[in-house]
Amino acid sequence: MPKVRLLIIALILFFNTINAYSFPLETIPSKKELTKEVMEAKKLLKTGNLEKSLIKSRLALRAAIMLKDNDLIAYSYNTIGANFDELSENDKAFYYYNKGLLYANKTSNNELKNWLYNNLGNIYCFDKKQYQKGIYYYKKSLAYSKTIKNLEQILFTKLNIAWAYFDIGRFKEGYPYLDYINRFHKKHGDESTVVALNMLNGMYYSSINNAEKADIFFKNAILLGKKGSEKSDLSYSYQEYSKFLLKTGDYKKAYENLALYNKITTELNDEERLKKATVAGINLEIDEYKREIEKIESEYKTKEDILLREQSLNKKIVIVIFSLFIVGIVLFYFFFQNTKLAQKNRINSIRSKIQQNVINASITGQEMERKKIAAFLHDNISALLSSAGLHLNVHTMKNKTQSEEISKTIAILGEAHDKVRDLSHELLPSLLVRFGLFYALKDLCEKNSNSIISFQYKSPISKKKRYQEEFEMKIYFIITELLNNVMKHSNASVANLTIKENNNFLQIQVRDNGKGFDTNKFDIIEGFGLNQIKARVDAMKGNFSIHSVVGSGTRINFEVLISQKII
Repeated sequence: MPKVRLLIIALILFFNTINAYSFPLETIPSKKELTKEVMEAKKLLKTGNLEKSLIKSRLALRAAIMLKDNDLIAYSYNTIGANFDELSENDKAFYYYNKGLLYANKTSNNELKNWLYNNLGNIYCFDKKQYQKGIYYYKKSLAYSKTIKNLEQILFTKLNIAWAYFDIGRFKEGYPYLDYINRFHKKHGDESTVVALNMLNGMYYSSINNAEKADIFFKNAILLGKKGSEKSDLSYSYQEYSKFLLKTGDYKKAYENLALYNKITTELNDEERLKKATVAGINLEIDEYKREIEKIESEYKTKEDILLREQSLNKKIVIVIFSLFIVGIVLFYFFFQNTKLAQKNRINSIRSKIQQNVINASITGQEMERKKIAAFLHDNISALLSSAGLHLNVHTMKNKTQSEEISKTIAILGEAHDKVRDLSHELLPSLLVRFGLFYALKDLCEKNSNSIISFQYKSPISKKKRYQEEFEMKIYFIITELLNNVMKHSNASVANLTIKENNNFLQIQVRDNGKGFDTNKFDIIEGFGLNQIKARVDAMKGNFSIHSVVGSGTRINFEVLISQKII
């Protein structure tokens, strides 16, 4: 009887083993699932999360190619192109839009073709300044808009065509499109195009020398631009109004509007540079790690496929001679389970390491970019502004008569120099670089103190002590984030920053007498950015703890191993 029971148990285990590995290891996502991913990537693009949108779009593109779905391939290329468009990487955007159009033309999706032709028209007109090609693509977009009977898109595309014609001085050809927009904008337009519409009317009436109407439309465009969010259209309105005023002989106002155009254009360029700095610093690192884990998973799947085929062959053999090899089959089963478990543990370990590397790369990338931008602003832009101001001052001294324009220019250069210097110091404080961590932190506490809250700095460590530059930067920016949280969220009147050394560890405590919070609520922790701060400390192989009670203030402690001292 015991032998019979053993055989029955072994047989059950054997068939359970076979069945456990009979399911497909990986399936291609369904079109519905993939469409959801593509739409999510588009949503991330609209909210300005370009890095995540790019990653999700690339993954969606790979899956869409596996599905051989031309619609989703074209959608993915369009979203990738739009991301690079936002980053002002025009050549890359142009490449991906064309790739998307290639696949869109294999489908009957006229809405998608409409988007792609319009996007390519924008690049030809606004970036490449090849207006004839741009107008051709706009007109192709207009044809598809009419096919799908999208009245809003028809109006939007006609506005682009009118703008392109007006930019090259062909007002007679552009006017029919403008006339259509004027007649139907209230019904089919929206607030996003009202600034551009008023500007185009101003340009048209200026072209036919109707100064009164042109002035009204330009002023209305600027007024609406200030109230709305179309910053780019507002800058163009200032530029075109400046041209009109120059034409009418009002040079002072022309100069003022040109200065406003330059100011907004500079702000837009700075925003684009910041987007690039945020994405470019770490995007390559993330791609590299993703390729590594994909390679590991691919190797694992290949090995598992081989084992499954071997097991299927063993099953046929064992069924024939089961009574002779039952013990061997049971041993094989346990061996295989151990192998699978070891393989899974290895993959989990590597995945965990890669995730930590991604976090480290993200933090290091941000700090490197912060340092590079600060150095560039201080060493290049600030120096150029100072030099320009110096030359103008010398010119003023040599010429006894000083024009109002030169005085204003000197003042503007001085203001720009101060703002660049302040931004440089905000990105990388000069005290931190020149005098070290402890001088910079004491100064930070003094600067943040006011009539509402007092930051008190306490440390037995000499302010002259220095550590490695990278170590000092990381500690400084972690403490800066913690002090910002105190100011924003704690409602405290006193906060203490205490720093000391203990057995080659740097121990930091930030304590306040504020309202406190419930540390068990994840949304509060996430809202204060404490998870990001903890990740920074973890990346330095440190320890981080939070103690807070509602109504009794908050105490945050962390300690990190001190990098090699300089002084």
